[in-house]
Amino acid sequence: MNKLLFIRIVDRLSNEVEFFRQKKDALGRLSLSPLQKCTTAIRVLAYGSAADVVDEYLLLGATTARLCVEHFVEGIIYLFGDEYLRRPTPADLQRLLYIGEQRGFPGMIVSIDCMHWEWKNCPPLGKVNIHVVRVNPQSC
Repeated sequence: MNKLLFIRIVDRLSNEVEFFRQKKDALGRLSLSPLQKCTTAIRVLAYGSAADVVDEYLLLGATTARLCVEHFVEGIIYLFGDEYLRRPTPADLQRLLYIGEQRGFPGMIVSIDCMHWEWKNCPPLGKVNIHVVRVNPQSC
C-alpha cells in the first residue's frame, strides 16, 4: 500500500473514530497507537490470516486484532464509503474498460461465472464433501 494513502487512512480514523484514538489505561499507560491498530487490520485483511497470527508481529492478542479489523472496516465504510464504495459511473466503466484493454483483458467488466467448471484440484460439491445432504443439480 502506498505510504501516503496509509497515513491518510490512519489520520482520518484516529481523528474521527473513537476506537482508533490512543488512550491511557487505569495505570496511565498508553494503549495501542492508531498506527498499530490500522496495521493490524490491514495485515489481517491483506493476507487473509486469522486474527491470532498478528500477535507475534504486533504484540497484541487475537481478540484485540479482531476488534481492530471490525472497527477498521466500519470506519472505512463510514469515512470513505460515499467516495470509493459506490457503483461505477459510465465514465468510470469506460476508463476501466480502456485500462483492461491496454493490459490485454478487453471487456472484463462482466460477471465471471465459472462455477460450472470442473477444476482439477477442486472436485464438484458433493463428490468429496460428506456433509452435503442435497446438491441442487441446476446450480452446476
